[in-house]
Order: sequence, then C-alpha cells, then structure tokens
Amino acid sequence: MLYPSLQSLLKQVNSRYLLVNIIARRSRDISNAALEREEITDEKAVSRAIEEIASGDLRITIPEEL
Repeated sequence: MLYPSLQSLLKQVNSRYLLVNIIARRSRDISNAALEREEITDEKAVSRAIEEIASGDLRITIPEEL
C-alpha cells in the first residue's frame, strides 16, 4: 500500500487532475530550488511534494471564477 493513499490526498484536493498538476508543479519548484543551491538530495521531488500535500503543509487556493 502506498503512503499516503490516493483517498487521503483527494481529501486535500477534490480532483485527480488538479492533484496531478499540483504535484507536478510543486516537484518542479523543489527540483529547481535544489539545482540553484547545488544541493543533492536522496529524496525524490515528487515524493516530497506528495508528503507536503498529505501533511497539509501545502495549501491549495482555487479562484472562484473557475
């Protein structure tokens, strides 16, 4: 079983499509920041982004006009 589960992530973000886009964007930001600092990490950027969403550290705000 994967941790965190898809169901727990969907409690934070109610759309699978939006969830994938948020994870991709955040992982790119993490990777780019590590490259700028010339930092090598053992943890994958995608895993870190998923953990941030699951723990609630990353807040998602969706505009009302969508």
